[in-house]
Amino acid sequence: MIARLGPQDLPAALEDLAAILHACVQDGASVGFILPFERPRARAYWRDRVFPTVGPGGTELFVARDGDQTLGTVQLVMAQMPNQPHRADVAKLLVHPEARRRGLGRALMQALEARARALGRRLLVLDTRSSDPSRILYESLGFEIAGEIPNYCRNPVEERYEPTTYMFKQLAP
Repeated sequence: MIARLGPQDLPAALEDLAAILHACVQDGASVGFILPFERPRARAYWRDRVFPTVGPGGTELFVARDGDQTLGTVQLVMAQMPNQPHRADVAKLLVHPEARRRGLGRALMQALEARARALGRRLLVLDTRSSDPSRILYESLGFEIAGEIPNYCRNPVEERYEPTTYMFKQLAP
């Protein structure tokens, strides 16, 4: 089941979201953090950086659940500049490593897209480490490559820099 969380849902979701982020970074995901990465830092990311932005006109936060267990998440971040009311960014598509290959990432992205359309957004933008499997998922969902920037992000495990691919998708009205 895919759900969109509101501000009232966030305190109860904190531990699950922190667990997913922590597990993904430990598994090598390039989502802005490097090892060592402790659970308190994962909690702080959600509590201090994401939760304050969740709400109308800000960030739409989606989760994938199996019963009471949260297994994945993604964010739809509304463009804040006056000349960009038509677009939004996709951020932090995370699926717990033990729950991958079950279609949760695809389901989260489809829910995000539907919400973006409902909010009048016609362009989605994202970036992903060029070698990540998520790039294949995004392409299968109709995202196109805008370009690649070499040496954009540090590998979360090793001291080396990797390219990032910027992608976009035009949404039909």
